[in-house]
Amino acid sequence: MSQGYILAVDNGTQSVRALLFDADGHLIGKGKEELEPYFSQKPGWAEQHPEYYWASLKKACDQLWSMVDIDRTQIKGMSITTQRGTVINLDKDGQPLRPAIIWLDQRHAEVEGPVKGLWGLLFKVARVGDVIKRFREKSQAIWIKQNQPEIWQKTHKFLLLSGYLTYQFTGRYVDSVGCQVGYIPFDYKKLRWAAKSDWRWGVLPLTQEMLPELIQPGEQLGNVTAEAALHTGIPEGTPVIASASDKACEIIGSGGDAANIACMSYGTTATINTTNERYIESIPYMPPYPSAIPKLFCTEIMIYRGFWMVSWFKKEFGLREQKIAKARGIEPEQLFDELVNQVPAGSMGLMLQPYWSPGVRDPGPEAKGGIIGFGDVHTRAHIYRAILEGLAYALREGKETIEKRSGTQITKLRVAGGGSQSDAAMQLTADIFGIPAERPHTYETSGLGAAIDVAVGLGMHPDFKTAISKMTRVGQVFEPNIESAEKYDRLYKEVYLKMYKQLQPLYRSIRDITGYPS
Repeated sequence: MSQGYILAVDNGTQSVRALLFDADGHLIGKGKEELEPYFSQKPGWAEQHPEYYWASLKKACDQLWSMVDIDRTQIKGMSITTQRGTVINLDKDGQPLRPAIIWLDQRHAEVEGPVKGLWGLLFKVARVGDVIKRFREKSQAIWIKQNQPEIWQKTHKFLLLSGYLTYQFTGRYVDSVGCQVGYIPFDYKKLRWAAKSDWRWGVLPLTQEMLPELIQPGEQLGNVTAEAALHTGIPEGTPVIASASDKACEIIGSGGDAANIACMSYGTTATINTTNERYIESIPYMPPYPSAIPKLFCTEIMIYRGFWMVSWFKKEFGLREQKIAKARGIEPEQLFDELVNQVPAGSMGLMLQPYWSPGVRDPGPEAKGGIIGFGDVHTRAHIYRAILEGLAYALREGKETIEKRSGTQITKLRVAGGGSQSDAAMQLTADIFGIPAERPHTYETSGLGAAIDVAVGLGMHPDFKTAISKMTRVGQVFEPNIESAEKYDRLYKEVYLKMYKQLQPLYRSIRDITGYPS
């Protein structure tokens, strides 16, 4: 391999992986360390120690080096892609002051009254007061200052997980533009820190000095220090190239570099994305996120709990399959696919609305999950299939929303994430969308996307179009079954799209009576 190797670090919610690719996008080796996603000191909290991520990354690297026999000096560069929206407070010595607040965290800051001054007046005229209030409530920075003022006073830097790991590797407070997703003073339209006059500086307790310098994807963040080299085994001096968040990297790692290609992720959070040259809000006041390609945007619809619902089902109702799989020495997913295939398309009328937790899709703060159509014929197999179908319905709705907002028809569907490894999930996705569902050639699409940024940044490929063409490929393709697609189309249009509107008053009553969700 004359061009050498690329190392990608992918620090997700469930695991951290050290991935070695070549310039053609082949996965040469992989080290994976499972993570405890978070711990909760109080209901709704989700936190994790920053040092735990760094220690887990070492274990992933150790596994990688035990699996591959290469000359590590042939590693031409590396990049880091991480879960989005996880924040870390560092003191003047670069040490964490408290556990990281994970993106799954549900705490809310106290917000009293509207924004004051001219901005407040403009928000009132534009009728976006609720949007601004939600931003302030969900800001981790505001919560920390309100509830842990002694920690906030000591905070020298306020970083996303990507910025923290970049600091650990390079000793520099820098981060990629492509990683900036969260309740921070970032201008999503101009892809830079907000101007000094922007309203976010007025409502957030942050200064620009507390934030990292931003670097475009494909440009160099720094080099691996001697200390980081000793910790990870990655050669000292290795260039660290900016990539983007895990979802953004997953898109280009799936070959999604155009507005007509939808990249769907069946991950902890389920998403559907397209890459656009224009700033397009798929949901009003919900910005597109930075792409892993410089100066482009990821137009996204998110189902907050997504494939977490599948994990929930397996934990609560799938013990039998897990025990059988262990006894047979096979993966439990094989048996869960058998469970899905026992049930016909449409789950014999069982319909699921996947609002297991209100999120960015936010049909409303009172939204709850719903299942309708139960009868004595239904079993847990029907429930499992209905979960997969409900997620696909919600993502199809997202596809149609993106098409309407962008004016571009989606003609290709790439599906990645853990759930994409299920043939049954892929087939019903093709049936519900009515177009072929394509599985990328590698499961590690986030890591591959980060590797693409390195390949372009170091000149291993001349540009992103060439790199994506050379390093990504379509694997298995699932064609829609005409009979199933017709049935799903009617269920989607005549039932699914009407469910929330019909159930919303009941959800509000449940919330008023029980106080949940708060």
